[in-house]
Amino acid sequence: MKKSDFWFNLPEEQIAQTPVYPRDSSRLLKLDRKTGETEDLVFTDIEKILNKGDLLVLNNSRVIPARLYGNKEETGGKIEFLMLNMREKDLWEIMVKPGKKAKPGSKFIFGDGILKAEIIDSVEGGNRLAKFTYDGDNIYDILDKIGNMPLPPYITKKLEDNERYQTVYSKEVGSAAAPTAGLHFTPELMKKLEEKGVKLAYVTLHVGLGTFRPVKEDEITDHKMHTEQYFLPEETAKMIKETKAAGGRVIAVGTTACRTLESVATFKGEIMAAHGDTDIFIYPGYEFKVLDGIITNFHLPESTLIMLVSAFAGYEHTMNAYDHAVKDKYRFFSFGDAMIIF
Repeated sequence: MKKSDFWFNLPEEQIAQTPVYPRDSSRLLKLDRKTGETEDLVFTDIEKILNKGDLLVLNNSRVIPARLYGNKEETGGKIEFLMLNMREKDLWEIMVKPGKKAKPGSKFIFGDGILKAEIIDSVEGGNRLAKFTYDGDNIYDILDKIGNMPLPPYITKKLEDNERYQTVYSKEVGSAAAPTAGLHFTPELMKKLEEKGVKLAYVTLHVGLGTFRPVKEDEITDHKMHTEQYFLPEETAKMIKETKAAGGRVIAVGTTACRTLESVATFKGEIMAAHGDTDIFIYPGYEFKVLDGIITNFHLPESTLIMLVSAFAGYEHTMNAYDHAVKDKYRFFSFGDAMIIF
């Protein structure tokens, strides 16, 4: 298939700039992947849609306030760091603006000196390796004080509360972007679901900024996916197997939870406790091994994420649903509305 097959025209005003309040008041488009029929709902309606015995699998990764603004130690020149992943303790791969200021040996200060960094090396793609120093035991405590949320490039408004770019169940620190399908859940809604008999299980996939990397190749099969780290715990593997055995549905909350489950099932041959790195690319023609449903947001045109949704729901059903969402003024992308697909 061609990248252009996944293009759709989206008015700029439908790109959500701020999250709704309360979280679960967003709209929800229900899509039947067998018939292509759609139904316009609100997110709290999932309490009616989900059945006793269903299992929601949620990604509990927590976003790092990974964008830092600081100064070059020698000259005072302004610098911006975006922390991508920790190679070893306090040694991080980062993106830098402007890159010409960040040659090996260059030193920088952030937050009036409570965090310092030295560029160690350049790596593939123009990124850098930086060694950080600070007082204390944990760099994450420092980042919570002086870091900024690495919001996607299409969000131009400042976020007033960093917690709105975290799921209410976020726990494991490590993502450079939020698993946004989970942003719609509130503790109250999760409690209602559990009281109904819907089970909740967790995986961890640390979302990288590669999730926003555009597909540049015309043939989508020529695209190389970014790599992300995942963890599927024993308890979750057990709950998935029990749900399947009892005839319940396994529903991924987000494409990240989907990629975790399908990665393990594909590369391990079955669902089991596992951790590692995945660069799985799911596009039409892929045969799903675990999922019965997906809750997801509305994604960018020509992105790997809309390709994943098309693989699950069917290409024509997906593009027709997106056409409906555009015409009906749904809000798109990270802070936008949601879909549930069975």
